[in-house]
Amino acid sequence: MPKLRRLSGRQVFAILERNGFVKVRQRGSHIVMQRRVGEDDSISVVVPNHKEIDRGTLSAIIRQSGLDRELFSS
Repeated sequence: MPKLRRLSGRQVFAILERNGFVKVRQRGSHIVMQRRVGEDDSISVVVPNHKEIDRGTLSAIIRQSGLDRELFSS
């Protein structure tokens, strides 16, 4: 499993946006993004818009989004 690289909130936001997530709302430095799954379901992910996101937080975002880990790896 490749090591996760250090990413900013802006970079994570861009990766999620390229993969079907849209910004729903923002409160302070936290951006809530959603992607429709099927007709009635959706996946929500909260992205902290920080200069650098901790690896543990990034792992949680990847797990919640259901996206491939390689999109976020070096």
